[in-house]
Amino acid sequence: MESFFTNRHGGFSHGDYSSWNLASHVGDDPADVERNREKLRERVGDFAVMSQVHGDTVFVIDQIPAQVPVADALITANSEIALVVMVADCIPLLLRSEKLVAAVHVGRAGLMNSIAVKTVAMMSALGATQIMGSIGPAICGKCYEVPQELHDEVIARHPLARSTTKTGMPALDLPKALIAALAEVDVPVGISAGCTLEDQNYFSYRRNQITGRQAGVIKL
Repeated sequence: MESFFTNRHGGFSHGDYSSWNLASHVGDDPADVERNREKLRERVGDFAVMSQVHGDTVFVIDQIPAQVPVADALITANSEIALVVMVADCIPLLLRSEKLVAAVHVGRAGLMNSIAVKTVAMMSALGATQIMGSIGPAICGKCYEVPQELHDEVIARHPLARSTTKTGMPALDLPKALIAALAEVDVPVGISAGCTLEDQNYFSYRRNQITGRQAGVIKL
């Protein structure tokens, strides 16, 4: 089994994207993106991506789909396929068990629609036991400022998301809330330190708006 999180380094540069952008939908040179994806294939072999829409669709695959699925979580039992989730402030969540792996995109909407917990439930229904998770770099609770009304809506369901910025403005700590939600379904989670907004080694939509995407990658 292999799992890791990429950053902005190690790939091909183009314009403001500054190296290892793996996303084809953000305006980067398609040739540069494909070269970066080829570098990823050299490491993990064939991999599946998804068209992420902040929804709650979980897509189970046993081979590379002919068309990119519209989903925010991928599951596979095929040890020949790596799964990829792309982010630029949202949480890249990787789930693993003896039989199955999953890659999950968790932003604020994903936390609210329980995409991670639904993925765990699907994995369990498919025979997975002792599921464990890993969270990659994402925007931190001190940087994810939101309007008060939105803050209150989220913490009504996820109290541990409560946070404030360094200047006292309302903010959300999505990683902390996600870890708590997964603990409720008996999934322990490891977390990679690093805030995508603060750390220039990562792409951040909040920092740059037009930017690339790093990835969480997992293979059985």
